Amino acid sequence: MKLTPERKENLENMYQTLLNDERVKKMKDIPMHFGSNCYEHSFKVARLAIKRALRHKEVNIEALLIAAIFHDYYLYDWRVEKDKKRSHASKHPYIAAEQAERDFKISKESKKIINSHMWPINFKDFPNSKEARILTLADKAIATVEFMSSTKSKKKHREETLKEISTLF
Repeated sequence: MKLTPERKENLENMYQTLLNDERVKKMKDIPMHFGSNCYEHSFKVARLAIKRALRHKEVNIEALLIAAIFHDYYLYDWRVEKDKKRSHASKHPYIAAEQAERDFKISKESKKIINSHMWPINFKDFPNSKEARILTLADKAIATVEFMSSTKSKKKHREETLKEISTLF
């Protein structure tokens, strides 16, 4: 997919607006995979998902970008909240989608994409759309890299990570 300069600029503006939104910045307080946090993880996933989406002809790139940024917008530490430990993997997509809808009025398409991003763990929500499959695979790719990296390495490269996610393109 070839983006017009205007569309690319609109996507970058959307990305920057959310990157700097105080509600989204709360994700920085939520630990992720061994030294990462939800904020960094979500923006890395968004960048990879958009990069992969550009290889396809027809993709709702705006809905994908929104879904990628909010796919882990659950805003709680499941490691601490005992009632969330057992069901976090399967339930957090629905919590994230509901909270994103409440706080940002996301589209139904973005909500569906978010709901299916943990497939096959949440088996009932197969990623039916191209956008959902792109997000699901991008999330798993970034999570794998985060799991494989040491906590020490992540903390050492925190500035590089923040620089990396500072722009969409």
